[in-house]
Amino acid sequence: MREILGRRRRLLSRRGDGRPELIGAALTFATQWQWPVLPGVTADPEARSRCGCPDPECAVPGAHPFDPGLLAATTDERMVRWWWTNRPTAPIVLATGGRAPCAVSLPALPAARALKALDRVGMRLGPVVASPTRWSILVQPYSMEQLGELLYAKDFVPGSLRFHGQGGYLALPPSETGQGPIRWERAPLPGSASPWVPDVEAVVDAVVDALTRTGVSAPEM
Repeated sequence: MREILGRRRRLLSRRGDGRPELIGAALTFATQWQWPVLPGVTADPEARSRCGCPDPECAVPGAHPFDPGLLAATTDERMVRWWWTNRPTAPIVLATGGRAPCAVSLPALPAARALKALDRVGMRLGPVVASPTRWSILVQPYSMEQLGELLYAKDFVPGSLRFHGQGGYLALPPSETGQGPIRWERAPLPGSASPWVPDVEAVVDAVVDALTRTGVSAPEM
């Protein structure tokens, strides 16, 4: 346990090699858009594909909260500034739900094809967050009951869809994770007080329809 704790402190307290764009983005999310955020685990500097958390099989290396935990997410400017002053390379993690958007995500290749199909039919989308493996469409906050009713009413829902609702999290740009950089595939419109995001029902309906009509096969991952 002593070795793990020592390694954790080393990975969570790297004050050199700062990235000022990270603290600037974190402050925008928290103070201007009122999205609760917190720092994620920094990827292991000795092996970027490995997470800095104690789990050697971590499925989202560097893209999740660890210390502090998700409940610490805040919009407080002083806390956000303190976190990224002391951990300047930490990924920015959004606590989804509540006051913040939720998200619907799917593997990157089917997502790219689905977005093209949605553009062709004039579907309005808000910001879309892209990692090397998955894209996440931000949506209005929803409850588990609302999501359950939505999915129950459908004949088919691709198993590769994931839902980031209340109690979930999502790494935001311009974070760097063990799987690679997090970027905006569809960036928020500049100058808005808070980005517009669509209703979850409209997004799920459109994505499932696009995947079905275009014959896009979304792998179970």
